[in-house]
Amino acid sequence: MKDKKWDLVALASIPLIMTLGNSMLLPTLPQIEHALGINSFQVSMIITVYGLIAILMIPVAGFFSDRYGRKIVILPSLMLAAIGGVVCVIAAWFMKGYSAYWVILAGRLLQGIGAAGAFPIVLPFVGDLFKDEKEVSKSLGLIETSNTFGKVLSPILGAYLGTLLWYAPFIAIPFLCILSFVLVLFLVKPPKKEDQAAEEKPTLRKFLSDIKDILRKRGRWLYAIFAIGGICMFVTFGVLFYLSEILETKHKLHGAMKGLVLAIPLALLCLASYGCGKIIGQNKALMKWLGFGGMVLLTGAMVITGFNKGIYMMVGFLTVSGIGIGVVLPCMDALITEAFEKENRGTITSLYSSMRFIGVSLGPPVVSLLMTRGHWVLFGTMAVLGAVGGLLSLFAVTPSKEEGGQDGAQKTAKSFSIRTQRARAR
Repeated sequence: MKDKKWDLVALASIPLIMTLGNSMLLPTLPQIEHALGINSFQVSMIITVYGLIAILMIPVAGFFSDRYGRKIVILPSLMLAAIGGVVCVIAAWFMKGYSAYWVILAGRLLQGIGAAGAFPIVLPFVGDLFKDEKEVSKSLGLIETSNTFGKVLSPILGAYLGTLLWYAPFIAIPFLCILSFVLVLFLVKPPKKEDQAAEEKPTLRKFLSDIKDILRKRGRWLYAIFAIGGICMFVTFGVLFYLSEILETKHKLHGAMKGLVLAIPLALLCLASYGCGKIIGQNKALMKWLGFGGMVLLTGAMVITGFNKGIYMMVGFLTVSGIGIGVVLPCMDALITEAFEKENRGTITSLYSSMRFIGVSLGPPVVSLLMTRGHWVLFGTMAVLGAVGGLLSLFAVTPSKEEGGQDGAQKTAKSFSIRTQRARAR
């Protein structure tokens, strides 16, 4: 792992910066709403449109990363995200009202396409860099920690920048993307491909066929992991949107103080991700049970929050839910990355990342609608989703049974690899 230290640093910058590029806007949404003269649902779409286009583009990026290489996909994607940020800045600077709003949405669309080819490709890239599953788990824990640290930093940085200028977070995005571009360009060295794998690149037909075969044979636990990842991100971004709204409207917190309060549950989420990534190693049974425990913690915190409107109790139990999510995500990342060989890793992790982006996209607009129904309805819905995730963790996430243990997992994965396809052809 030591000889890959700088590769990991560069790759970890991608989820950090992509998260900042999205989450940094959350504390400034009320300001954007006021500046553009739009309502809360419309302003939530600035977050949602980013995720919606990413959902569609992530599988495409996964296919291209399997076919042409991870780094070749990541670099132009980072530049596209930077260009999207520039479009948003131009709209905010030179335009007003609804005209600016629609151009900002277009810029966010470009950012979402760029994000689709950046962060989701990091997961299979890390799997490519290491052969030892224990090293993969540790590295994925660091990547998830970088992602969650971005969530911790984003409300503080976003709220501070918002005090300077309501569109200052948009200005920061291109600079951050260029920084990550430079790090990846000079520090990341893709592993050498085996000769056989290098000779034959996956076609679109094979890509679609592999997805169909993999989901048919191993869909039960894969669908469960997809759903759990989506639920975790839905709750995370939904809660952030809710807190941002009530801190500003009901508790009159603005600027850096508001950002610090938003960062509390995210800081514990970050620490939990780091700690979990350190301890899970190769133990898939431990990953399953820690994932289940994290969803139970999330569900309980949502139930208790539903009965408490006091800001201190609310922030406290939302912090508990953050710990639960921080435990779940590295486990799901490791389970889904380590189960497949390099040839199919980009394909499967791209589907998983799409489900996570669905959660990102749906969280703010759904919460904006649930807020009108009442406090208990909002958090009761979150609790139900957490319970569903817990049940899926308990009963459906059973990779060892589906694959016949670690050796079975390797055999199943190899059945979809290029080497086996060629052997069958002979």
